[in-house]
Parts: sequence; C-alpha cells; structure tokens
Amino acid sequence: MAQNPDPQLQLTSLRGATRTLDDWATVFKLAIVILPPRPEAKAFVPVVERIFATFADSDVRTCVCVPSTAAVAERIVGPLAQRYLVFCDPDNALATSLGLERLPAFVHLRQDTSLVAAAQGWSPTEWQRVADEIARSVHWTSPVVAGRGDPPPSPGWPLAS
Repeated sequence: MAQNPDPQLQLTSLRGATRTLDDWATVFKLAIVILPPRPEAKAFVPVVERIFATFADSDVRTCVCVPSTAAVAERIVGPLAQRYLVFCDPDNALATSLGLERLPAFVHLRQDTSLVAAAQGWSPTEWQRVADEIARSVHWTSPVVAGRGDPPPSPGWPLAS
C-alpha cells in the first residue's frame, strides 16, 4: 500500500544533481511518474508528455523516475531527458520508500513530501484520478491522461527488489 516516503531519501537527476526528496520538494509539490526499467516503458512516454504539457507552468514540479542506471533511464525516456527533471534510482529507493508494489506508477507529493495520491500499474482511470487531484490542489487545468495509442490497461510489473 502506498505510503509517505522518507523525506531524507537521496535522489539523483540525470544531470547529476543529488538532493534529498525534501529538498526537491522545497518550492513545488511533486508529480512523479515512476516507469519500470524495461523497454516496454517507452510506451508511456506520450502519457508523461501529456501530463507535463498541462502542468508545465503550474505550481507542481512534474518529473520522471526510473529505478535503474542513468543509461537505462535515458534509453526509456528518450528526448524527455533533455526537457524534464528525470531521476535515476538504481536501488529502487523511491518506489520502495513510497510502498509501491507495481510500476508504472503516478504519485503526487505535497511540499512536505507526504503522499496525496498514488496509482500503481497502468489504469487510465486511476491515473486520471491522481491528475485531477493534482489539478485541484494547484488550481490548474487537469490533463487528459489517456490517449489514442496508449498501452492497454494492465496491472503493470512487480517492483524489482
């Protein structure tokens, strides 16, 4: 079951900046898409781009986390790596700290890093619920999460240990 993460958890961006989760959330709430470290995760890049396109100018910082090395994360997110904040997390520390069991996942954290909402696996309905919660909390437009050509709903993949 999803839970509040450890605010002192260290996260490193693909650009090499390492800070605690608490530091990453100092100015903005966080909307984090956690993608599995599998080639199939590339299919979720259009979903991530729709979410980012809507929330880009809002008071939520949208980011991607791939629980793997920087090289794997870059292969999965492709051009997103140049445009957005992307974390590589080779130890699965973030997903584990959040109590997640399946990826992909979409989570919303307050500035104090407490968990507001989470969706595990790929359920467009559940991901839309998280997006709507984010939009409500920052008084912003909610993105339409699901789109033509998206993967079919699935429970996702178990979090690798």
